[in-house]
Amino acid sequence: MTETTAILRVAMAQAPPTTDLDRLFTEVANRRADILLFPEMFSNGYARFDPEIPGARAYWLDGAVDADSAYISGFRRAAKRYGFAIVATFLEAARPKPFNTACLIDRRGEIVLWQRKRHICFFDAPEEACAAGESSSVVVLETAAGPVRAGLMICMDREFPHVAEELMRNQAELVLVPNSCALMTDPHVGDVRVAGIRAMGFQSVMGIAVANYPAPKDDGHSLAVDALGRVLKMGDDAPGLVMADFDLTEIRALQAQEWFRRRP
Repeated sequence: MTETTAILRVAMAQAPPTTDLDRLFTEVANRRADILLFPEMFSNGYARFDPEIPGARAYWLDGAVDADSAYISGFRRAAKRYGFAIVATFLEAARPKPFNTACLIDRRGEIVLWQRKRHICFFDAPEEACAAGESSSVVVLETAAGPVRAGLMICMDREFPHVAEELMRNQAELVLVPNSCALMTDPHVGDVRVAGIRAMGFQSVMGIAVANYPAPKDDGHSLAVDALGRVLKMGDDAPGLVMADFDLTEIRALQAQEWFRRRP
């Protein structure tokens, strides 16, 4: 008997925070995506503040949200209404410091994974005002394409091998990465971040999807790579949805074939 191929579609929202979300949700549903992934800290568009200006930090902190906020509730309602999972990203209200956070909401509108950025950019505003997360988890996400073992990274987390290793040890099949930085046109390192994402997919045998802000904030180029590090889809620098199809059957076959890469 031939095994049925399981295709999971991820929509990467290469979008500013001024985006008409109702229109975006409708487009994602019409294009039959299973997961919608937003860029990093979408609640404020990864807004910065000048620490030298009195009150600027406090004003920035006023925009932080928590699990019971209208911001999160809106994404939960949308996931349930449209029937796809959503990775919502935000500045999380907490004391003594907020967190740069992403949560995975399943298609029933339930929060199934809460991930705080582990490797914050402590050397620059706004993240010098944030606390760091401590660990990474994997959840079995139920989708129309079937179950998938999914984990989250946030931006610079993908540059630290131990984060990918922890997700790999927890048997992740797909890693969803909200992002905010230049992926292809960094003035110092060029496209090395894309090379790193591809290498991570190959080394850990996991599919990876990265959603980035469009120009002029960042440089777009949201991308998806398969479990061999091959680019499935990459956007340009303009606003829009970048759609990628992950072959879950192939990912599982590769993980069985390349078992030695994922050995404890």
